[in-house]
Amino acid sequence: MSDLSTPLYAEHVAAGATLTSFAGWQMPLRFAGDLAEHHAVRERAGLFDLSHMAQIEVSGPDAGAALDRALVSAPSRLRDGRARYTVLVGEDGGILDDLIVYRFTAQDFLVIANAANRLTVLDALTVRSEGWATAIVDRTLHRALIAVQGPLASEILAPLVDVDLGALRYYASVQATVEGVPALVARTGYTGEDGFELAVPAEGAVAVWQALLRAGEPHGLVRAGLAARDTLRLEAGMALYGHELTTETTPFEVGLDRVVQLDHEFVGRDALADRAEHPSGRHMIGLTGTGRRAARAGSRLLDADGAQIGVVTSGVLSPTLGHPIAIAHVTGPTEHGESIAVDVRGTAQPMTVVELPFYRRPA
Repeated sequence: MSDLSTPLYAEHVAAGATLTSFAGWQMPLRFAGDLAEHHAVRERAGLFDLSHMAQIEVSGPDAGAALDRALVSAPSRLRDGRARYTVLVGEDGGILDDLIVYRFTAQDFLVIANAANRLTVLDALTVRSEGWATAIVDRTLHRALIAVQGPLASEILAPLVDVDLGALRYYASVQATVEGVPALVARTGYTGEDGFELAVPAEGAVAVWQALLRAGEPHGLVRAGLAARDTLRLEAGMALYGHELTTETTPFEVGLDRVVQLDHEFVGRDALADRAEHPSGRHMIGLTGTGRRAARAGSRLLDADGAQIGVVTSGVLSPTLGHPIAIAHVTGPTEHGESIAVDVRGTAQPMTVVELPFYRRPA
């Protein structure tokens, strides 16, 4: 089965992007280069095509109640125009996906899920809404998702929209028009910087993309690919499904206690209530190192006797900080400032346990 193409595929080819197969889609891995794109987002702004992400509409009189049953948090409690980061778990509490749910009205919601888990999320929402007056519709192939991220994102986007971006709070959304194209504009992102994600009809994606490139040119905006997005999210301490988050982990083991609301009924609640009462001891930590050799996903964490006590789930030589950083799962207690040996390509390299995130944008 061949990969899907986003509505912006021809734009990426024309711009000379290095393309890669990702979660069943042909996606830009990089344009000018990973480091240049990373630094542009930290210092100015970057433009991302996120159209591979799943867009699933949940609507109807029971939409809020159905989502409450499906997810570990209660979207029905959101105010109109607000969004929430949350997770979908199985009966055993294992994470099936992490996602963002947007509430527009009491009967109208949008779920943005990971591309690799689109069908998993779609199936779970459909099954878990059975018996409710709710419609679950997958709009992924008919829409696009474009993100502009960085300290100059607001300055670039503001002249193109007919709404006041200054009044748009973090994790809030508003309906707007960009170059005559209707768009959901949300102040969300996955880079650790200020920024916006725009959900638009597929047929309007190119016009919006090109308008953002024109508006961003005087500000140093660059096209950015998946490679830069990964290093940016890692510096910001944001989990990635398939690395930090898997069906083998529960929210309590990956620092997502805050999103679990045990005061409502949902699929997996009993398992999570039990895990909250009886922790597994497994948890997620941040690690920093020295030098230039980065620990990568799969690198083993070792105790003084050389026995494995954990594994790196994501690691990189941080472009912003200039030293190795990593996120890891460990099976025993750790303390900030503690030194742990990490097997980096056959060499035990000391790394220090630190609080996440590694990077916070300037206030």
